Amino acid sequence: MTNNTIWEGLKAKFEALINWLVRYSKIVLPIILVVCVALTIVIAVHANKRKIEQEETAVAPEEMTGEGEALLDVPEVPLEKDAVPGINELFDVYYKAMVEGDTATMEKLVYYMDATEILRAAETSKYIDSYPPLEIYTKAGPKEGTYIAYVYAELKFHDYDKPIPGMRTYYVCTNEDGELYINEDGEESDNELHYMREIQLQGDVIDLNNKAAEAYNKMVVDDPQLADFLLELRAEIEKNVGEALARAEESEAPEEGTEEETSEETPEEEPVEVVTKVKTTDVVNIRTSDSETADKLGKAAVGDEFELLEEKGNGWSKVRYDGGEAYIKSDFLEPSEMMAASNDEQTDDGEEEEPQEQADNTDDSAATNGTVRVKETVRIRSGASESSEKIATAYMGETFDVIMKQADGWTKIKYNGQTAYVKSDYVE
Repeated sequence: MTNNTIWEGLKAKFEALINWLVRYSKIVLPIILVVCVALTIVIAVHANKRKIEQEETAVAPEEMTGEGEALLDVPEVPLEKDAVPGINELFDVYYKAMVEGDTATMEKLVYYMDATEILRAAETSKYIDSYPPLEIYTKAGPKEGTYIAYVYAELKFHDYDKPIPGMRTYYVCTNEDGELYINEDGEESDNELHYMREIQLQGDVIDLNNKAAEAYNKMVVDDPQLADFLLELRAEIEKNVGEALARAEESEAPEEGTEEETSEETPEEEPVEVVTKVKTTDVVNIRTSDSETADKLGKAAVGDEFELLEEKGNGWSKVRYDGGEAYIKSDFLEPSEMMAASNDEQTDDGEEEEPQEQADNTDDSAATNGTVRVKETVRIRSGASESSEKIATAYMGETFDVIMKQADGWTKIKYNGQTAYVKSDYVE
């Protein structure tokens, strides 16, 4: 077969195909168009999906701490009893020192105890007779060599014939020499606090705390005088600690007529800076509530500015967004506008306003009696502000005498003989 014959055959088939397409064009062309549109849609959807995946991978700011660390994974492992070598011995020595008022030993085991805590420990020991063997449970802590310890103890007090049950949570760390110690410096990182909060919400930990609470509540029901006894005991300890602190301050105060005596004029107090607006320091998600699982309302670019409504104690900030309220991780915000607010503002008549202690007794704040119980791990601060000095860390189940629940989202409590504050969201 020659090349001309092959060419003539191909030419004839091509002409036949053209004639067929022309004849059935009304049917064939729409089918071709539909196929082309479908292919275009599939390609576009696939490209958009890849773009979203890359964007989420690149941003994911809520899964990072302020220091750029990824949030720790919290393992779901069961509580262990008497499982960590050295921890039982640590708490046996600690509780023995607490009963005996051996504050020197307690200071060696705890980092750190300030002067008020030392006085309180010494005063409390005067009312404790003994304690039975401790029940000690642990879970691994956020760092290597750290543990979250739960100590169930039944303390026997003077003037009460039955031991009183209670549960306390401790953060135990290991020093450079491999020795265990109780960490109460209140300087835990955001990552450590996140880890501790998640541990406290695990089922077996909740059950253990409920066990102690049920045992205590049963005693109160069986003996109504128990609650009165404990309230009187706390009041007596606080009074004695306060008197001891006052004596210590008097002994350190300079005598009249010394060079340290200052002028009678009181220096004018500088105004307090209050943050009113914030701006983002990185690309970050805007959410409907203060949770990493909450719905996303949108994304903020670097430098976007928002009106700050509240800086919460759990690492989130409430901001004004699209005429409503939304939440952004505080680690990705910085102040952009400040407002000066004096602590000693005067009235129109020139008379000074009432002291803060009296002003708190308004309709916006509720003066209360009794105690509050910690629901989640939270920092105890010297003032009702996120920027106030951190005094310590409180763990779920701990209770404190409450002075007042304030309208600004803070609860004023008594802590180790002094006034302190915790975020109201974390106590009940």
